[in-house]
Amino acid sequence: MDSHTLFRNRVAVLATMHRKERVIAPILQRELGIHVIVPQNFNTDRFGSFTREIERSGSQIEAARLKVEKVLLLTGESLGIASEGSFAPHPHFPYISCNREVIIFIDQENNLEIIGEELSTDTNYNHAKITDIKQAFEFAEKVGFPEHALIVMLNENPQNTDEIIKGINTEKALLEAINHSLTKSFNNTVHLETDMRAMYNPTRMKNIEKATYNLLEKINSLCPKCSAPGFDIIKRIPGLPCEWCNTPTTLTNTAIYKCQKCGFIKEKLFPDAKQFANPSQCMYCNP
Repeated sequence: MDSHTLFRNRVAVLATMHRKERVIAPILQRELGIHVIVPQNFNTDRFGSFTREIERSGSQIEAARLKVEKVLLLTGESLGIASEGSFAPHPHFPYISCNREVIIFIDQENNLEIIGEELSTDTNYNHAKITDIKQAFEFAEKVGFPEHALIVMLNENPQNTDEIIKGINTEKALLEAINHSLTKSFNNTVHLETDMRAMYNPTRMKNIEKATYNLLEKINSLCPKCSAPGFDIIKRIPGLPCEWCNTPTTLTNTAIYKCQKCGFIKEKLFPDAKQFANPSQCMYCNP
């Protein structure tokens, strides 16, 4: 059993309405020999939207898994793919925004679920309250408009889609959206934010591509015992020693890998290809 024989010439359904196939499909088709298709009229916004009028279904991974389950039920296929993104303060540097992308690959025929990830500070994720068109264009310039689209809403917690104007990627459209929303605003203020949907955000699309390569790496990680794909880390054990003083740090020293097919477990020293931690990561050398 390996990834080439398991997946070659099979159809994989990609659950997206935001053109993620642009970066996901070429990689998986070229490297795995699968044929990626996108179903028509499959509304992924019902599993959660960035504009918050629809709350996400469970955690990031649960939402992606649900997309795959629903799209496989719809199409009758057994191989499915979906991705889900989130934007939040970086877990170690809370003053910096980061984009976490997960992409899930489910093979119901062989009972496999493999997940790729990318955590990146490369994002234009931002928002602002504005009172006039000048402020709107200043914000737009800062976040990479018009290559990156914008969203205008009456407030940051919209109650319905009538309060939201998405996919704004021309100066004319921005001008019209701001003027229209200001006339409906009770306090002469509107909420402006970056459109984080993949087809309107090339920076995010690059992170989805990186998550896809991470997924491919995990698919090609085969169990040493049964050769099943997805031999992955289930636990990281900290303690990588500092290069200067040899004190254990919070960085990973040992990783435990497990096969989801046969249950084989293996420990691996220095999984990140580093035998020592940079002194900047040491609580004694850099308190």
